[in-house]
Amino acid sequence: METEPAPGAYDPESVKARYLAERDRRLVPGRTDIVDLRADERYARYTRDPFTPYTDRASLDEELDVVIVGGGIAGLLAGVELRKAGIERLRIVDQAGGVGGTWYWNRYPGIMCDVESTIYLPLLEELGYVPKDRYASGQEILEHLQRIADRYELVGDGLFHTGVERAEWDDRTARWHVHTDRGDHLRPRFYVLAVGILNLLKIPDVAGLDDFAGHSFHAARWDYAYTGGAPGEEMTELGDRVVGLVGTGATISCWALRSPARASSSARPSVGGIARASQALEPVGNAGGQLQAMLRLPGPGRDLIDDGWTHHYAAAQHPPRRPDAGSGTCEGRRSTSLRMGRTRLQSLVHEPTAAQAWPRYLCKRPCFHDEFLSAFNEPNVTLVDCPGGFDRIAPEGPVVEGTTYPVDLLVLGTGFEPELTPLHRRAGHEIVGRGGVTLAEKWADGAGTLFGMMTRGFPNLFVMPAPGQQAVVTVNYTQLAVLGAEVVGGAVAALEKRGVRAFEVTEAAETAWTEEVVRTHVDASSIRSRVHAVAHQQRGPPRASTGAAAGAGASRLLQVPTSSRRGSARDLEDSTSGQATPPGSRREHQAPASRS
Repeated sequence: METEPAPGAYDPESVKARYLAERDRRLVPGRTDIVDLRADERYARYTRDPFTPYTDRASLDEELDVVIVGGGIAGLLAGVELRKAGIERLRIVDQAGGVGGTWYWNRYPGIMCDVESTIYLPLLEELGYVPKDRYASGQEILEHLQRIADRYELVGDGLFHTGVERAEWDDRTARWHVHTDRGDHLRPRFYVLAVGILNLLKIPDVAGLDDFAGHSFHAARWDYAYTGGAPGEEMTELGDRVVGLVGTGATISCWALRSPARASSSARPSVGGIARASQALEPVGNAGGQLQAMLRLPGPGRDLIDDGWTHHYAAAQHPPRRPDAGSGTCEGRRSTSLRMGRTRLQSLVHEPTAAQAWPRYLCKRPCFHDEFLSAFNEPNVTLVDCPGGFDRIAPEGPVVEGTTYPVDLLVLGTGFEPELTPLHRRAGHEIVGRGGVTLAEKWADGAGTLFGMMTRGFPNLFVMPAPGQQAVVTVNYTQLAVLGAEVVGGAVAALEKRGVRAFEVTEAAETAWTEEVVRTHVDASSIRSRVHAVAHQQRGPPRASTGAAAGAGASRLLQVPTSSRRGSARDLEDSTSGQATPPGSRREHQAPASRS
């Protein structure tokens, strides 16, 4: 078994060479090809909802104040802030059978959130809820989101199992015209896109997948009718069936803890979830409120979160931003975490293939537990080393380098299209602004926005913060959703108070924000080019063209000013009169002052 060199013999250059060799094993033409689930009917079953029955309903034709596309954390929090602003005629539209977003769809056994529950579950103080564990289960998160929707009356008017097909701005009526696949024609004044950042399943385009004779599903559509059990319960129907787990990300690491006795893993071992040891479950005291904890504001001389994200990730990914900072600073801070991970792996795993894996830090999202590693030592678990992917899938099961691995069930833990998937693709419908220009056309060379949430030429449109649109990037998406929702609710309240029918971003504000994103960009391309996951390799620097910059990594937090800080209302203009919206509301937003 390969072991870590003694401290005195550690050779960083040889370690880097080993990582590059592991990366090159995975750079195989066609390895990242995926099925087009929207166009290929053969694979439509992978996207169907296994949790809530589909029910027919009458089509709607109505005027509304707001339509929110997406019923996950971002959409719910936008709805909460709009309710606080007095908005009554509001509908959430979602393809799921209920609220919850990613936590509605992802119900696979053992699912948990790797962000501390006290800062991930929103509105804890408002609902008087205390999480059960330091890291919440998916079921607890979903139940909490359902409580939020009930408290703020967001479910009754929701349109679920409904997808938007087209949204177009109408200057004459100063409304959006939203058409759905259920025949609805909704005409809201404001349109909010809260479509999520990991909402599109990835199904590998592997020859023979549709010929597989066994059962298969994506982990984000877990079929408990086949496996037995339910979220939080034991699976009772697998018995002596052989299960093939495709993938090695966090999904598989969660399920490995709860898999039945007879299981076979046909995985692609670009392992990324083994960089840190277990974290103790311990309560975190009230140190100034949930938002203070989210922002990691100074507490009584200690890190308020105190976990692997703040110990390792923050140091490696977010060194002080300087115009002359390169990727070397980030790279140097990774070595300690990498050596810890390899040493831990080799101490726990005796199966040779897994024990000798060299996971590049952040080639996939790192996990907060390593209990799953012991599964590789079980005699009934086989790790199939296939960094180039499967040859094909035969009716009996996957074929790797000429060897067929017979399985009864294939669980595709193959993840989602990456965070930088263009917004119009994540939204799944055409978004048409002034002059018939689509959002895809305007952003063809990169996003152009104010704060990553509003874009000129698309009046009364809000986009919840996400990577790739000049907004912020952080591991705790709830933090972005909270701040983004406050911007939406505050802006709508201010516009309502002043009787403004429509607004849009000024050209000067959009250009200034683009220039700020480009100016603060830190080039990490040399780091991304060395990792295994191709999703990271696809990321590029922001474009410096006027009004069009990608800027995924050089983002800043949105900040809603208090009553003592006026917002920059001159950045918004009344699009019905051409006059700038006057300042004065405490809920207006301004250019932020704190960086992520």
